[in-house]
Amino acid sequence: MPSRLPATRQPCFWAALAFAAGIMLGASAWRPPLWWMAAAAAFLGAAAYLLGRRHVAAVALALSAFVYAGALAVGLESTGAEPDQLAPFCETGPVTVTGHLLRDGILREGAYGSPQQRIDFETESVADEQGRVTLATGGVRLTVYYRQQDAPAAAGSAAHPTVLHYGQRIRFRAPLRQPRNYGNPGAMDTRGFLRRQGIDAVTSQKAAEVQLLEGRGGSRAGAWLAAVRRSLLARIHALWGSRDGPVLAAMLIGEHSLVDRETRQDFQRTGTYHILVVSGMNVGLMAFPVFWLLRRLRFSEGITTLATMLVTGAYTLLTDMGAPVLRAAFMLWIYLLARLFYRDSRAPLNALGIAALALLVLDPRTLFEASFQMTFLAVLTIGGIGMPLLERTLERYRRALVFLESTDYDLQLEPRMAQWRLDLRLIAGRLARFIPGSRRNQAALWMVRGAAGALVAALEVLLISALMQMAMVAPMAVYMHRAGLLAVPSNALVVPLTAVLTPTAMIAVLLSYVSRLLAWLPARLTTLLLHGITGSVRLLGGMRASEARVATPTAVSLLAFAAAFALAMVMVRRRRALALAGMAALFAASAWIALVPRTPQLRPGILEVTALDVGQGDSLLVVAPQGRTLLVDAGGLTGQPRSNFDLGEDVVSPYLWARGLARLDAVAISHAHSDHIGGMRAVIANFHPRELWLSVRPESPELEAVLAEARKQRVKVKEFREGARFDFGGAGVEVLAPPRDWTAGRRPQNNDTLVLKLSYGAASALLEGDAERRIERLMSASGEARADLLKVGHHGSATSSTAEFLAAVRPQYAVISVGAHNPFGYPRPEVLARLEGLSVATFRTDAHGAVSFYLDGRSVEARLPGR
Repeated sequence: MPSRLPATRQPCFWAALAFAAGIMLGASAWRPPLWWMAAAAAFLGAAAYLLGRRHVAAVALALSAFVYAGALAVGLESTGAEPDQLAPFCETGPVTVTGHLLRDGILREGAYGSPQQRIDFETESVADEQGRVTLATGGVRLTVYYRQQDAPAAAGSAAHPTVLHYGQRIRFRAPLRQPRNYGNPGAMDTRGFLRRQGIDAVTSQKAAEVQLLEGRGGSRAGAWLAAVRRSLLARIHALWGSRDGPVLAAMLIGEHSLVDRETRQDFQRTGTYHILVVSGMNVGLMAFPVFWLLRRLRFSEGITTLATMLVTGAYTLLTDMGAPVLRAAFMLWIYLLARLFYRDSRAPLNALGIAALALLVLDPRTLFEASFQMTFLAVLTIGGIGMPLLERTLERYRRALVFLESTDYDLQLEPRMAQWRLDLRLIAGRLARFIPGSRRNQAALWMVRGAAGALVAALEVLLISALMQMAMVAPMAVYMHRAGLLAVPSNALVVPLTAVLTPTAMIAVLLSYVSRLLAWLPARLTTLLLHGITGSVRLLGGMRASEARVATPTAVSLLAFAAAFALAMVMVRRRRALALAGMAALFAASAWIALVPRTPQLRPGILEVTALDVGQGDSLLVVAPQGRTLLVDAGGLTGQPRSNFDLGEDVVSPYLWARGLARLDAVAISHAHSDHIGGMRAVIANFHPRELWLSVRPESPELEAVLAEARKQRVKVKEFREGARFDFGGAGVEVLAPPRDWTAGRRPQNNDTLVLKLSYGAASALLEGDAERRIERLMSASGEARADLLKVGHHGSATSSTAEFLAAVRPQYAVISVGAHNPFGYPRPEVLARLEGLSVATFRTDAHGAVSFYLDGRSVEARLPGR
């Protein structure tokens, strides 16, 4: 009978779960902290009273006390949060900011090939427009732009593209902005993400306007760590160059700023993204060689443990102390200390509980971070399911390989393992006939034992990879919307290579400080291993199966997954039939999330038009009465063709997945400007539409890239001009522009716009794109422009929305897709005045976020997110 691990042997694990439940309770149901404190004290007192009388009741009451303690912790954090000292200076106009760098700047290629540098710094003082200086401390992320046409900078400026370093002091004048989230359901909490990195405001400025000051800020320890990290990066790039250096810098010390987007996506597609970013696995890979070597050298347990902790601690500091690395190091230290003192907490689940509890006490909001959840789930999977499963399966075979030549050892094993050893000896006997020499029997046994051990190790890797894939389906679907169908073979190939690459690369870097010649061999081996990793990832990532994207799982499916995971943890230690049932339940729950599409959130019998918040761009979701879906435009960054930020992947797709959509029936491109077309390639790859609608085809590399993706996904391309009429899922579609005789120019222009009028019963919507006066006059003259809902042309620019055109449309509602604080001053005040003069209810994506309009055939209803 497999051993069971009762709750009393892992109290910290259950306490951590109870504390986490309390954090969720406190975050969702606010109560005064005194309430939670009183409840925790009452339950703890009752548990102490019953401890010697009713053990089960005492444990339940103690866990309840931890629940209320978790609610108290999150409540105290909310009330005790420090005020944002930079908030009064944000959104107020240009201010003069003085501060020092928190870390080295990051220099990389920006828009149109010109360099730009990202600087995170801490403010020392802020001067407003009247020159009043205020001492204010806060984190600011500054983007510095370098342009060749800039005039030569004055002495003491940062105009030349050189990397600024930790502690350097700077001064510049620019408007501060608070980080802004895109106002769509499913959007990433960018503001919260930056706040957790210590960034309270963002801004940008030309390099010639950034002044370097005398003196330094920060701490000596911070400056020393920055210098060491800078030196390591220089060695990495010197050893492996511009091709392999960025990837190795990301894998070894967490500097992933220079890794291109395509490489990131390949790792994400194959479920191996944890290899590219420094994670808990890296900590283990650094700790294992040190621990193994010191044990082989017969150092004492105390020295071995202390040295391993020091090495992993130093490595954590060099990786800029990312949250996953800190958590992994903390859990490793607890495990090593528990092992040193021979406590029951040697159980992996108990060590995990101690680490998680400490982290949550320090920062309760950590519970809601994706990295914490995925790290916790990964370790829980290995410790709670993987290790017991291996113990009752493959570990038996591994132990049976010990003393293979001894027949007496067979008597200590169960019959099946003894028979396996006998079979291996028979194979070795046959093999010995082909080996010359007097020690051929020992050589044959060594070869057979090595082959069998390698086979067992490979099966262990496959088993853990498959188990991790099942366990990580839920968080991967929630946070990355990927099913990771190729994660098992990918990790089976990549993880062993990474286990060799990490220490080998570190040895090469350290030897390079002595001699480049000494570092040549490990550096060359590292290069071969890296190419094996990236080649495997690129090959598997290019397969069509790797592109499986999934919508956000429902709450029911996530609860079913959690229940199946808990069942698998309990059953894996019981009889074989129960263990198989638990694993089957986990597999079924994972398959449900990965393979069974959820029901989209749609309103049947209604024509829906939703304007998404994509910043300074356009993207509209149209849902026909019969449920067919159309996406018109997909946003894009104006004038930044080389940006690693993709509106289609990072903003539009998450909204569609949040709605439960896994496929689109059609997509349309109004015209080929980057703020409309930039995200469409990712949308086509993610949602595999059947049709792509176009107007004209000017010369545009971005348009050609979209068409190439459409061909790859076998999307049918259709071109439309004025006068085209057809039915789309119960809604009438009429094309009002471009005119039939319109010819494309050498460059995309606003009047290329595909203008669509959608009708359902007596209600209609006019999607104007970026059409300007000339096209508006033609539509006004045609008599077909009348609509209840108007998507205002060209983001509210004065080049569109003429009085004549608005009089012809006579809309009841209007929506303007526009970016907050855009440099163009859109929407123009005169356009807003015209709409107000006609009593048009006007919505703006910069102010309201995503806005949905529902046309029921008679009238139009407007609805904002969350209402």
